[in-house]
Amino acid sequence: MEYLELPRPEHPMFSVFTAMGDGFLPCPKESSPPITNDCYTISFKKIIKGDLTYGRTQYDFTNGALFFIAPRQVLQWDSSVVFEQKGFSINFHEDFLKGTELAQQVKKYGFFSYSANEALHLSPKEEKQLESIVQNIEIEYHNNQDEFSKDIIISQLSTLLKYANRFYERQFLNRKELSNDLLEQFNQHLKKYFESGQLQEKGIPSIEEIANKLTVSQRYLSDTLKQETGKTTTEHLQLYLIDEAKNILLKPNKSISEVAYELGFEYPQYFSRLFKKREGLSPSEYREKYKMN
Repeated sequence: MEYLELPRPEHPMFSVFTAMGDGFLPCPKESSPPITNDCYTISFKKIIKGDLTYGRTQYDFTNGALFFIAPRQVLQWDSSVVFEQKGFSINFHEDFLKGTELAQQVKKYGFFSYSANEALHLSPKEEKQLESIVQNIEIEYHNNQDEFSKDIIISQLSTLLKYANRFYERQFLNRKELSNDLLEQFNQHLKKYFESGQLQEKGIPSIEEIANKLTVSQRYLSDTLKQETGKTTTEHLQLYLIDEAKNILLKPNKSISEVAYELGFEYPQYFSRLFKKREGLSPSEYREKYKMN
């Protein structure tokens, strides 16, 4: 928010910003370096001129206005970017969803992947539908935070994404995948590996095994991910495991050892050590901190 010269968010893990009047939506005047963070972004805006780079491709705004960015995806723009003066932007940290059904559901929406590098075109009627939901979110966001606020916002976010999924399916019906992005393939492989139970049965796959499944060399996989995201293949693998761990830790009646074994760790202490290194909290501390949120 500070980088975009916007007011500080009223919630440490959630913000919503709307611009329905005069003036352009804020964007730094200078070209940006590749930018990434741990937040989801849902933005409705039309680019009048300039380019956004999404991963390694240009984000196509020719007929679109609604776009989505998932945590740790890379965005970049040039100095000529100017937005239409109307729009909204919702940003929320991935931990904001922990312990909710939406935490898993959001991963299934294809419009959060690099393969969807084309913004969604909305009809005037569809724009009004989404604006109405966003207005409800904004009202709750600016109200005094209480024990009901998060549930209300999560519910509204879920509704917003369901509408977006309807629009996405309509727009991309009968279209082939637009990209063979290696990072997307990497994440999809890990997702299938985990959901099929192989992680628990066979343990954490080696980088060499993953590269072989993607039909590339281990060196090519490593160099490509490092160049695209700034993170090594091992770091991406660890991030995926930690992300899954956060959801499993908030399930009742799951011991730390059971979580570790479910994620393919042979020894629970290795899991606990990695989790604390990445999150700054032990698995038990994380569970205690977020179980009531």
